[in-house]
Parts: sequence; C-alpha cells; structure tokens
Amino acid sequence: MSGGDKLDFEIRPNPAPVSASDRAALLANPGFGRVFTDHMVTIRYADGKGWYDARVEARGPIPMDPASAVLHYAQEIFEGMKAYRASDGGVTMFRPYANAARFNTSAARMAMPSLPEQTFVDSLHRMIEIDREWIPDGAEGSLYLRPFMFASEVFLGVRPANEYLFAVIASPVGAYFSGGVRPVTVWVSPDYTRAAPGGTGAAKCGGNYAASLAAQAEAAEHGCDQVVFLDAVERRFVDELGGMNVFFVYDDGSVATPPLTGTILPGITRESLLTLASAAGHRVEERPVTFDDWQADAASGRLREVFACGTAAVITPIGRVRFPDGEFSIGGGEPGTVTMALRQQLVDLQRGNTADPYNWVHRVL
Repeated sequence: MSGGDKLDFEIRPNPAPVSASDRAALLANPGFGRVFTDHMVTIRYADGKGWYDARVEARGPIPMDPASAVLHYAQEIFEGMKAYRASDGGVTMFRPYANAARFNTSAARMAMPSLPEQTFVDSLHRMIEIDREWIPDGAEGSLYLRPFMFASEVFLGVRPANEYLFAVIASPVGAYFSGGVRPVTVWVSPDYTRAAPGGTGAAKCGGNYAASLAAQAEAAEHGCDQVVFLDAVERRFVDELGGMNVFFVYDDGSVATPPLTGTILPGITRESLLTLASAAGHRVEERPVTFDDWQADAASGRLREVFACGTAAVITPIGRVRFPDGEFSIGGGEPGTVTMALRQQLVDLQRGNTADPYNWVHRVL
C-alpha cells in the first residue's frame, strides 16, 4: 500500500475472538483499562514513504527490537477518547477531530510526523465498526479508545527517528474512580512538579505521566485519590492534576480554570466545559489560581465547588484537599450543583441524548 493522506485499511478479522458469553461476563464489570477488545489498528510510517500498511487485525503483542528508538529516547505520544452507545442504539464519539488536532500538536513537539486528521478519525471508525459489541451498556459504560504512536526505528543515535508505528487499541470501561461519581480527595505535592516552561507539559506524551507516578504514589500514601501539581517556577500556582484539568466554582457563580501557558495539557473536556459553562450563564475565566487562594477561599466560603475533568474521569468533584501542613474541604465535601449540572450536560451531549448546537457529537454508527 502506498503512502498518502487517504489510506485503505486491510481488514484481517481475529480468527479466535472472545465468545459472546465470555464477553458479556467481562462487560458486567470491566473496571478501567483492564479489559481489551479483539482487534487493533496499525499503520506504519517511514521517511520518504509516508504512511502505509494500514490494517485492522487481531490484537496482540507488537514485535520490537531491543534497540527500537522509543525504548531509549521516549519518542511516544497518545490520545484518549470514548465511543458511546446512544439512546437510539447508534454509536457516537465526542469531538474526535479535536483529538486528531491535539495528536498532531503533540507530534510536532516530540519531533514526530503528523498523521492526517481524517486518517486518525478513520482508524477509530474501523475499530468501532469491528468491535462494536464491546461497547458496554449503562450510564457509566463506554469504549475507551487509545490511539498512540511511537518511534520504531532500530538505532541508538540521539535524533528524531525515521520510522514510526501508529496504533489504536480499545478497552470497554466503567467509571474511572471506583464507587462512581463521588467527591475525591487530592494531595498537593510539596516536592514534585509536572512540567516546566519550555518543556513537554502541553504534549500528551508518556513521559509526562511517568514523571507524575512518584507524586501519585505519594498521594496514595496520604489516603488521596489524585495528586495536584503546582507550577515549577514559583511553586504557588495550581497547574493540573496527574491526569486531569481542574476548575473552581465561586459563590457569585463564576467559574475559573488555570490558563494554558505551555505547562498544562489543553484538555478537550476542559475546552468543552468552558463553552458549556459560559452558555449556562456563568462568568468564565482562564486565570492563575494560587494554592493559598484556594485554601483561603474555601475557608471563607467564597469557593463553593472544585472539580477535575478529563476524558477518562469526565467530571469528578473534589471534596477534600490534603497537603503536608493540613487539609481542608470544599463546600462541605459534597458534589456541587454546578459541577453535577455541567457533568450531566456533558454526558448527555457525548451520548447523543440531547441537542448539539456545537456540532461536537460525531456519529459513527
């Protein structure tokens, strides 16, 4: 198959798919990211040839030479999105072209080739079409799609690779946090930072998440669900959580979130919520928020709600904040009305259950 912007996918069905009964048992309680579908997509890239050899095939191990560039220099990026069962029996995705654009922004930062946005979206279509039966039912069920790309060239020189593999795998999932939608407790890391100006904080690359794991383990040691990172320069300003953006809701109905300064991932859910909150009549601000202000405003009652957001967790209320010198709660530790209203509106949009004035919902089937 020759390279180019339009690729035809060769379909190679899995000769030994999971049986319907076994699949039903797995879908009864899939958790998050532990169960996988029967197939995967792969597309290869080579300098001078472009993208080629697009396939849908049985999910399985990817052969890899021990000198593959990704293992040594970490040229790797990924995305995360979901496919949903709509109320009319169809299947929807939410803003996949926004994910495609962000994927290419990440690729540029990591000195990797861009993938045509239509090819990116087509690859998701092929996965959903062949593994549609893996989409769970239920209010929290969805098919999590993980497109990713890594440097596959075999060499040990420090330069951008000449060969890459793009792939998509899929995992039926339930709620990201066990126990469903409930206020979580977060840990404000005193020592670790996620990203610095000029770094890769705005790229969705694996290294950012690897750098967060020690801090996340520290959070778990303090009985917390997630870690919150402060800025790397002054250690005062709230950046984001380990894998989610953060929003603050005040007593005057205003909603604020830290601005995108190159250290924060530009979340698709974050961007969508800025639009939805504004349309609902809230004054929306992208502005710096210090940890001291967070604590003081929670104590005074000015700050009424805080929530985290992302593809995996959707919207999750934050009820308690812990740090080395103490802890405090927000709004009595209960889910806030603004948080839950925005969450419901977003979920209804994602599943095609309500009118979509923004043309965000992408119909697959």
